[in-house]
Amino acid sequence: MSNPARTPGFLLVDTELASLFGKALRSAKGAPRIAPEQVQPASLDLRLGPVAWRVRAGFLPFGGPVEARLAELAISKLSLEGDGAVLEKGQVYLVALEEELALPPELWARFNPRSSTGRCDIFTRVLCDGHPRFDEAPAGFRGRVWIEVSPLSFPVRLRRGDRLAQLRLAQGKPALEVNEVRALHARTPIVFTGGAAVKQEDLRVDEEGCVLLSVGLADREPAGWRAARDTDVLEFSKEGAHERSAFWEPVHAPNGRCILGPGSFYIFASKERLRVPPKFAAEMLPVDTGIGELRNNYAGFFDNGFGWKSSDKVQGGVVNDGTPAVLEVRAHDVPFLVEDGQLFCRLRFFRTSGRPEKIYGEGRATSYKDQDLTLARCFRA
Repeated sequence: MSNPARTPGFLLVDTELASLFGKALRSAKGAPRIAPEQVQPASLDLRLGPVAWRVRAGFLPFGGPVEARLAELAISKLSLEGDGAVLEKGQVYLVALEEELALPPELWARFNPRSSTGRCDIFTRVLCDGHPRFDEAPAGFRGRVWIEVSPLSFPVRLRRGDRLAQLRLAQGKPALEVNEVRALHARTPIVFTGGAAVKQEDLRVDEEGCVLLSVGLADREPAGWRAARDTDVLEFSKEGAHERSAFWEPVHAPNGRCILGPGSFYIFASKERLRVPPKFAAEMLPVDTGIGELRNNYAGFFDNGFGWKSSDKVQGGVVNDGTPAVLEVRAHDVPFLVEDGQLFCRLRFFRTSGRPEKIYGEGRATSYKDQDLTLARCFRA
């Protein structure tokens, strides 16, 4: 690992994650070994175990192990072996993951839904035994890891081994501060509009060091997608299993405007195009609810090299102008008018311990490297 004295903190990259197999990162009892294909540039995909428990309510296991609370709340048990099981829309399920943690004192973990999970509107959050917060494990944590799963738009078939969430391991505080984000953009542009890097004075960065992003509705047809109601079962793990029209309705935005219906789930793309340099990663975060009655529904993790091409250079100009971020959105309470260029989400950047052996998309056939308004992999283009 890198010398922690050189930087305030960092995320571990692929080779370091792989070196922790059987140590800090372990297979649960009866689970297959962690596979190399689970490793991403700065994250590890996590697998569903063999059983899903339908529960009466979600919960935080701050008082002890998850299993103790599960015994009180479980309604039914579904096997995810073989052809798997259908998880019903609007219900809450709990699944033990195939991975366990035995973190050393200097490492802590953070969890996120994977891209396909968010684009299928499957709400997930990770629980660690005895820890009072979702989606994180404190430094030195040792124990089982569980995932809460709730399909919100479609009934979904899941199988043992399906990967709905991912883990990052960090040492110290890896997030960039305001001046570091601006310095990064100055030497290697990270945000683009109109085919050019955003000027330094136009780069919007909040006090936490997060880059502010807006929704892109103009010059797109359709401008977005809305989840259909009363659909068939979604086959999550089967690439290209479904026609898009069976699950999605196109959203049109005349004059760069559209109205979101309350409770409906939408897919849009950012107006800005993004580029994550190979020695950095990023995470999408929601904005202040004061901007209106809508939520960026899932916190997305962007691995090193998202929107990057190996030929990228900044020598008298920029070769590549990045890739849009896909935005998963739900309006709440009342119909809400959205306009092109409206503030929608924030992007926080993190330093990693170095350049991964393989950046995003390299040697990985299934990625969203060249996405625009791209749906999950189970839908045919």
